[in-house]
Amino acid sequence: MARAVIGIISNSVLINDQYPAHSGGQMNTRAVADVAGAMPLIIPADPRCVGVAELIEACDGFLLTGGRPNVHPEEYGEEATAAHGSFDRCRDAVTLPLVRACVERGQPFLGICRGFQEVNVAMGGTLHPEIRELPGRINHRMPPNGTLEEKFALRHPVRFTPGGVFHRLVGAAEVMTNSLHGQGIKSEGRRIVVDGWAPDGTPEALYVEGAAGFTLAVQWHPEWNAAQDPVSRPLFQAFGAAVAAWAECRRSLPVRRTA
Repeated sequence: MARAVIGIISNSVLINDQYPAHSGGQMNTRAVADVAGAMPLIIPADPRCVGVAELIEACDGFLLTGGRPNVHPEEYGEEATAAHGSFDRCRDAVTLPLVRACVERGQPFLGICRGFQEVNVAMGGTLHPEIRELPGRINHRMPPNGTLEEKFALRHPVRFTPGGVFHRLVGAAEVMTNSLHGQGIKSEGRRIVVDGWAPDGTPEALYVEGAAGFTLAVQWHPEWNAAQDPVSRPLFQAFGAAVAAWAECRRSLPVRRTA
């Protein structure tokens, strides 16, 4: 039987500072293929190329990836400042309505880093432009130097709600994660439940309350070493199982016949 399809949201990049391209990290595609057990399909995050209605028909689930550009603050009613960094309005135009459509339909998604922030904004939440500038907060940004292994190394613990969704999923009340983000949640959106926190109080894990489908999102990057990491592996396995169940349910629906 064909594998379920997970659409991986891409990022717009310039190759050699000149050639525009849609980019998807190999860590994401390998995590989807090897751990979630689904077929990865990289999606151009551009409303001129794809529409939400056709995406939810073409894919069984979605991976909302990390990315250097941030969600534009106009999406949550604030003005842009230098602290907000760069933006990708085309990605905003695809992912925010896509999140809402998936929540309404019960279609699975997993949010990572920027994807975590997109889920919150899509549900009406707001973001801090720079976590490290807040009193009492640590610097959550990716180290500027070092190897890839050093940049994605475990950096701080995340504490889950005792007996909550993430606690049950990973089998631990506290885990170690990497940290490669500058922004973070200021206020939670409607139905957003924060289920994990860094030691400085920064939200690190969430889900959408009452949603029929898999709506988990994390602020760290579980795609790194996903097959071996004791936190990433069950997260991607659970996501893959939810997507497979959605695909199987869709296959069992009667075929529509036209006259």
